Amino acid sequence: MTIVDDVEAKAVTLDAEAAAFAVATTDDDAVDVKKDGPPPTPGVESDLDLLAKGSHDEALVRKMALVNNALDEIGFTPYHLKLFFLNGWGYGADSMVLLVQSVIASPAYTEFGSEGFKKALTIAVYVGMLAGAIFWGFSADIIGRRLAFNVTLLLASIATIIAGAMPNWPALATMIAIIGFSAGGNLILDTAIFLEYLPHKYQYMVTLMALFWGIGQAIVAIAALGFLVPDKWNCSDPEDCTMSNNMGWRYVAFTCGAIMLVGSILRLTVVRLQETPKFLLGENRDDDVIETLNYFASRANRPFSLTADQLKACGEVRSSHGRKKFSFGEVAIHLKGLFEHWRLGLSTLLLWLSWAGIGLIYPLFYVFLPDYVKSRGTAYDVSTYDSWKYYVITNVVSVGGPVLGAWMCNLPVLGRKWTMVLGALSGMACLFAYAADSNVNIDTTLSALSGFFINVYYGTLYAYTPEVLPSAHRATGDGVSVGVNRIMGILSAIIGTYADTSTPVPVYICAALFGFLAIVSALFPYEPYGRRSS
Repeated sequence: MTIVDDVEAKAVTLDAEAAAFAVATTDDDAVDVKKDGPPPTPGVESDLDLLAKGSHDEALVRKMALVNNALDEIGFTPYHLKLFFLNGWGYGADSMVLLVQSVIASPAYTEFGSEGFKKALTIAVYVGMLAGAIFWGFSADIIGRRLAFNVTLLLASIATIIAGAMPNWPALATMIAIIGFSAGGNLILDTAIFLEYLPHKYQYMVTLMALFWGIGQAIVAIAALGFLVPDKWNCSDPEDCTMSNNMGWRYVAFTCGAIMLVGSILRLTVVRLQETPKFLLGENRDDDVIETLNYFASRANRPFSLTADQLKACGEVRSSHGRKKFSFGEVAIHLKGLFEHWRLGLSTLLLWLSWAGIGLIYPLFYVFLPDYVKSRGTAYDVSTYDSWKYYVITNVVSVGGPVLGAWMCNLPVLGRKWTMVLGALSGMACLFAYAADSNVNIDTTLSALSGFFINVYYGTLYAYTPEVLPSAHRATGDGVSVGVNRIMGILSAIIGTYADTSTPVPVYICAALFGFLAIVSALFPYEPYGRRSS
């Protein structure tokens, strides 16, 4: 059974259950609005809404519960399926950006005379992603999600194509930074937008969507295998290396940029994204909330009973913005909202700690894996082609990590937290074994398994993060999380410059960090399984 078939099959039973609950709750609330003013908060008493307890904005809590009821009542629609594939492609583009710069860095550096800072591209992409995460993260909570969603992937794809034509090392590093800035914003919005449209029983699909991260990795690895192996497109001597005999890395950039461009055009023409109902809720645009819900519900012939009058009767949301939207005070409001009470504050800090840890693990393993693979290939007397072939295998196998993670996190006994714990511990075990083995076949197997379990953890963390952040401040929290991640990526480039990445030391560091992240995951105060995000 395909992923699409599985989703559609589950929709038949889950939508019926969700609609029955939502209709009953919403109808009762409508009566209360007329008789006694603001309705009770549906779902709070039953602990269905994850972040309702502890919130000081009762109007927002009540309105969020009503909108969640409506989303459950509407159920999973073809519009959600479009978002799954085209938002998911944003995941793929982000992973492609990271890996493209890592695989083209060495041949490009050789062509440009091996002068300048060797890890400049790694630092450039992470600096760009850091700036993008902060800029697009804060702006998406201030002006909305739609603009960033439509612009970021398009900019990243065009810049990737242009990067393939750069004439020197500084120009290439500058373009890589621009790519990172664009992709850094794209990644934040993909999960937030998809989550803010989903019925709560389908929130596990945010984890499943991370399979596109592995697909993006696989595309880059296959492009590298095709263009960075043939002698006619690659040179090894800086003294006799020109653009004409070293086109391989440029072809990788052109190919990956073109694939990203197709995805960005499809996002603009197929999805035609409306502003998310939960962002509009924080803006007190109650009429627009109903219009947005009706936009995708009517196309699927899914009625819902929520009205603008019910939302307006709950009162005015006051915690989403400061007095002036475009000010430092506005930024402070969104940061403060992530620490509204001690439990949310603890959750936010542990999230940022987790993103810092995986921010060091991922580049140390994936970005510098080509160097390590080449050194192992030399030790095993493996050809350049076979070394890249093993790299492709590692990345293709990693596609299955988020698929397993999505299945695990939807099991009551595991949920999101324990899926991350098991993913981290499994990744730790594989990385320790990978660094210690001395057989080419075992080496390939353990490398692939390490990538697989890294993506089990990473994919679940990507989905867990927006689930436990309040909607009014979600993009800000996501942006800071990814920003911390990128700071550690910059640190990894410095480590990669002054440490020998052809030795197993970085792999041992990754393994130890994974053990630490397993402990952090177990300490998370929220478990989103079976609960509704704000």
